Amino acid sequence: MTAEHLPSGPAARTVESVVRNELSGRVAGHVVQAGVIHGDVHAGDLYVHPRRERVVPRQLVLPPRLFTGRTQHLAALTRDVAEQDDAGATVAIAVIGGPGGVGKTALALHWAHRNIDRFPDGQLHVDLRGFAPSGEVMSPEVAVRGFLDALGVEPAAIPPGPDAQAALYRSLVAGKRMLVVLDNVRGSEQVEPLLPGSPTCTVLVTSRRRLTGLVTRHGARPLDLGVLTEAEARELFTRHVGAARVATEPHAVAELLGWCAGLPIAISVVAARAARHATFPLAVLAEELREESERLDALDGGELTASLRAVLSWSYRALDREQAEILGLLGLAPGPDIGLLAAAALAALSRPRAHAVLQVLEDASLIQQHVPGRYRMHDLLRLYAAEQADEDRSRDDRATALRRLADFYLHTAFAADRLLEPHRPLMEIDPPLVPGGRPHRMPDRAAALAWLDTEHPCLLAIHRLAVTRGWHRMVWQLAWTLTAYHGRRGHLQDDLAVLRAGLLSARRLEDTTALLWAHQFLGAAYALVDRHADAFDHLGQALDLAQDACDVTGQIHTHHAFTWLWEVQEDDQRALEHATSALRLCRGLDQPVWEADMLNSVGWFSARLGHHEQARTDCQAALALSRRHHYPQGEAYALDSLGYLAHHTGDHRKAEDYYQQSLALYRNLGDAYDEAIILDHLGETQAVLGHHDRARHNWQQALELYRTQHRAAEADRTQSRLDEHGDREHRNAGLPDGGD
Repeated sequence: MTAEHLPSGPAARTVESVVRNELSGRVAGHVVQAGVIHGDVHAGDLYVHPRRERVVPRQLVLPPRLFTGRTQHLAALTRDVAEQDDAGATVAIAVIGGPGGVGKTALALHWAHRNIDRFPDGQLHVDLRGFAPSGEVMSPEVAVRGFLDALGVEPAAIPPGPDAQAALYRSLVAGKRMLVVLDNVRGSEQVEPLLPGSPTCTVLVTSRRRLTGLVTRHGARPLDLGVLTEAEARELFTRHVGAARVATEPHAVAELLGWCAGLPIAISVVAARAARHATFPLAVLAEELREESERLDALDGGELTASLRAVLSWSYRALDREQAEILGLLGLAPGPDIGLLAAAALAALSRPRAHAVLQVLEDASLIQQHVPGRYRMHDLLRLYAAEQADEDRSRDDRATALRRLADFYLHTAFAADRLLEPHRPLMEIDPPLVPGGRPHRMPDRAAALAWLDTEHPCLLAIHRLAVTRGWHRMVWQLAWTLTAYHGRRGHLQDDLAVLRAGLLSARRLEDTTALLWAHQFLGAAYALVDRHADAFDHLGQALDLAQDACDVTGQIHTHHAFTWLWEVQEDDQRALEHATSALRLCRGLDQPVWEADMLNSVGWFSARLGHHEQARTDCQAALALSRRHHYPQGEAYALDSLGYLAHHTGDHRKAEDYYQQSLALYRNLGDAYDEAIILDHLGETQAVLGHHDRARHNWQQALELYRTQHRAAEADRTQSRLDEHGDREHRNAGLPDGGD
């Protein structure tokens, strides 16, 4: 398939709309290399929405306010980075190692903020969760995807394959003076795909393990971090509780610091307890700690001493019952953090009451509000909290709380999905199984997208929990609910993962309707990553199930999905047959927006096959329906189809008018992907009319969009058209410009 044969017309994009709007989000585009469609592609081959302004990521979280000591380590880190920079052969990498709770992240962030002027092109930061108590280690692919978002790459520009995504990431940071902080790493294999290829970049890595592979293969400089010195520990404690109090009870302070064993996290918890109870003698606190230490074991495979567990146990028991119970539940909750409303659902509390309890936990340094309204805790604290929940609450109580949280996420995600895609087929979501999991209501599409962006890691975590717990209906329903968002944001691998699990759960449910849609959505997801054989297989099963069940809606949208798959196979006749079947079935329903899409699809394939009069009738009907039912995207599609028809039947002035109207709609919708196509089409028509200045202007705008969107084939074709047009203009110099 050549670039000119790409399915770029409005009906093709209408079919894409079904594959991703009706079947969960929009298809980003097609990729052509050497005449064939590929699944694993380079970023430059993709169609995307651009960001008009240069993005400089500033992802560093705040440094610890009371950072103390580590003077030698900071100097060593500066020296190691400078020496590698001077060598200039490869990226500078420093690996900060040490046991959990020793302050590796604090050191990295303190150094990064103190040296931020070294990195004017931005700073990237990711917690890879290498030692998360839940076992949810972040994959390099997910981290790369987050970096691409931070670097301003639009979702449709992101290639489906992890290797291509990593290549795009390296390309974007090449030559940039950037800092990349890779926090909480489990192993070298987790880091290597995230390493820039440019010697202008610097990478800070923190890990509890010695990452020998990074040292031997990439020349990383190791920096081992031990516990604080006695003087540093005393200074940190003093900065928390005040010099006067420390001077009053020097022996108690020494004992407290002895139990903390120089671990910054332990010192901070003890100091927070002491600061919160300013009237308590420090000797009393030291005595409580001494009494409990006898029954504590080491945490995390022996990395931590018993004294840390004593501190955590003591801090936990200082809470009242409600606070302790909520801390325990937070330890059970999956995901990297939790929002206020989700925490309220987990604990079955009102929002104000939940906020009050979380504030107490934050004041006690047991959780951190790292961004407004979102809370997380150190991995070791989370592990301890989960253990306490296991001891203090029954299995049924724990399961009920987690089910409340899962219900909150499912029903809120469903509400967000209806705002994103109000016209796609509606599924019934089961009501919450337990009281208390009230969903969050959002006012508009922008709020829905913002909520989904923030909660996406937690939604994936709750989906994995549902799989583990055997909540099969939730597994399937949450997978379906997330497909539209995944399509819009380009989370194609996540979409495949949840939909594959959803299909397995649909089979376990023995629910024919769920199985039909599971096959359909999974077929669409495979189509988006160019696995066409798998797509045809699952869509074929979906169509068989829909026909056997006389499910008209299922048949309509499965036929419509097939039209796109046949178009990329360059079989317009087979595509038209499916489009015609979808339209025929649709006319039996009261779904005018769907009918508009189907009419436009039939018209588009008729036009491609040369049936111009029939195509015009269908596309005009699609336009009228879209306008009548306030469906601007369908209106833009239909106008583009009519522009194509007018252009190919010689009525170029009418084509120009149709394209101008379509262009205005796409710009109003913020659809830069289709805007580039319309500008390209408009330029063609204006060139035929002799409006050469206008044609060049529109082609130049299209070229800029194509390049911004990494659509290499279209960019090359448009540049060639501009060059050729310029040569022709030069040869015809002196002739009038057709009315410009």
